[in-house]
Amino acid sequence: MIQKEGPGWRLARDPAREAFPVLIGGESWAVELTQAEWEALLSLIVELTDQHQQLVAQLLAEESVCLEMERQSWWTCLDGDRQNWSLQVVLQGDGESARGVEGYWPAPAAQAMAAAMRTAWDSDQ
Repeated sequence: MIQKEGPGWRLARDPAREAFPVLIGGESWAVELTQAEWEALLSLIVELTDQHQQLVAQLLAEESVCLEMERQSWWTCLDGDRQNWSLQVVLQGDGESARGVEGYWPAPAAQAMAAAMRTAWDSDQ
């Protein structure tokens, strides 16, 4: 089991829990994810933060950026500037039995959560 958390964010992975092995959370919310939901979200966050990192050198100190991506049932948004940004995630339920979830991490919790997700991504590759 892997459990990481800090002010305003939380990430837990327990492969022994077959249906929902991953939990993500923010200041006042948390949701359990299936392995497929986790993998899709993880790849999106890694790609989104990579794109932001590529833009950092091009942004002036006072400029802001908003990056959005959508894949499978997830929509994600990174919004902020060179140093500080927030993350918003939406899992779009499709059908009567599917769940819908919205989550948000403000800065600096967003950077800490993205770093924890990057570590999980790197360890899975």
